[in-house]
Amino acid sequence: MKMNEGVEWALHSCVNLCWIPGETVTAKKLAAFYDLPTAYLNKQLQALSRAGIMSSTSGPKGGFQLAKQPDDITLLDVVVAIDGPEDAFRCTEILKAGPGADPKADYRKTCLVSTAMRQAELVYRRELAARTIADIVAEVEHTFPRTPESTRAWFANLRS
Repeated sequence: MKMNEGVEWALHSCVNLCWIPGETVTAKKLAAFYDLPTAYLNKQLQALSRAGIMSSTSGPKGGFQLAKQPDDITLLDVVVAIDGPEDAFRCTEILKAGPGADPKADYRKTCLVSTAMRQAELVYRRELAARTIADIVAEVEHTFPRTPESTRAWFANLRS
């Protein structure tokens, strides 16, 4: 399974916005932090806004900010907002084309390959649903205690 690179960008943007609460930050400034293409990051931020994870404000003081508390945003919320809710594994029931196939069977339910892949995806989704942006923020602050202040300083210097 290959995740859209926008998922990584969106997750980092959410984490960074946690350290500048109450302020809106433009897509251009968020993109500059990691030298990302602004237009593409903006698409990801708009997807987060449509999902209710971020809010956007237009105008000269406009930009993005988190619309929810970090402990109310799961990693799965962000993945679904960017990549969509569809399953990563899509059973096309190729067994129906095989020898001895039963055309009436629902191979999505009886195929052992399909079952194994769906079980694995369920574990993956449960893990993402169990972790929040607040969890990541707490881990970063524990492991790299200077990151919140340096992030705030970077954005403050960019504004001046």
